[in-house]
Amino acid sequence: MKLIDEFHNPQKAYRLAQQIEEVVDQPLAFMEVCGTHSHVIARHGLTQMLPPQLRLISGPGCPVCVTPQEVIDAAIQLAREGLWLAVFGDMMKVPGSDGSLDEVRATGGQVQVVYSPMQAIEWAQENPDEQIVFMGVGFETTAPSVAICISEANELGLTNFSVLVAHRLIPPAMQALIAQPDVQIDGFLCPGHVSAIIGVHPYQPLAEQGIPCVVAGFEPLDVLQSLYMLAQMCRENKPQVLIQYDRVVKPEGNPTALAKMNEVFEVTTTRWRGLGEIPASGLRTRDSYARFDAQKRFALELKPVPEPPGCQCGAVLRGAVQPTECPLFGTACRPDHPVGPCMVSSEGACAAVYRYQIPTTTPSPT
Repeated sequence: MKLIDEFHNPQKAYRLAQQIEEVVDQPLAFMEVCGTHSHVIARHGLTQMLPPQLRLISGPGCPVCVTPQEVIDAAIQLAREGLWLAVFGDMMKVPGSDGSLDEVRATGGQVQVVYSPMQAIEWAQENPDEQIVFMGVGFETTAPSVAICISEANELGLTNFSVLVAHRLIPPAMQALIAQPDVQIDGFLCPGHVSAIIGVHPYQPLAEQGIPCVVAGFEPLDVLQSLYMLAQMCRENKPQVLIQYDRVVKPEGNPTALAKMNEVFEVTTTRWRGLGEIPASGLRTRDSYARFDAQKRFALELKPVPEPPGCQCGAVLRGAVQPTECPLFGTACRPDHPVGPCMVSSEGACAAVYRYQIPTTTPSPT
């Protein structure tokens, strides 16, 4: 535990906070695009340690949250029609237009929480007379494992397994974010898990446009050191892509994982909650694996669905509003009764603020 304790050392944290204050000489806004970073920042009160000129913004770093409503609705439709659905636990309570997967399971639907997509393969092998659909939600972190799963299903000759593909790619979304006229972004805390797969080269166009990027680890001192690196680059006006999390992330990423992902999937335009359609920001199965695509197999129509009335999840995800600025936050929308995904996901920005920053002062439901 000594190594982990070092990353929580309060004396080192305060020294880093002082160093950040010394180099911040203008108003700055840094965005984290990783839900784990959002929760680390909220849990450890890091914003309270920073100079008032430095503002942190939570971006679209929660894969569950950026999955648009129509994908949730499609999964619920499949489960209600009698198919067996395998999902990660974060998806269970995400509200659709009419209920949630948790409610479907409560009324007899076959919805199974899995920790790996390979469990869905096992489920399909054990139940050859049932159609098994895995809900493939996630960024570049989980896409390789889903690709391996599809490749395995192909080798096994499974005819009762498919994937509802909802994978999204982080760098194109970051490009879309800096094009917003109403959100100031002076630097990015880049996601460590995603970067372990893709490396750092996909972020280089951002630095070339004047936006510094630092790939950050997930402990409090990791985040503070990364913020210092960003602030230093802003002060010197020398934007680069740097790796703070070098104990895990390599510049080239994971070539083996990337090769498997590119074998099974191809890049496509896709829709993000809060950001709309972004070119080259999603994945779909290649033609050679199209029989494992649930959307094609079951002729699903994914038509855009409006956000629930009053829900500001979309604006939160693009950094236009803070979670507490949503009129539903803490009243109509709570973790036990979420209106939007940002409150229910373990990586959601609203859930982080609700849990760690104002748990004792949240108004009672009306």
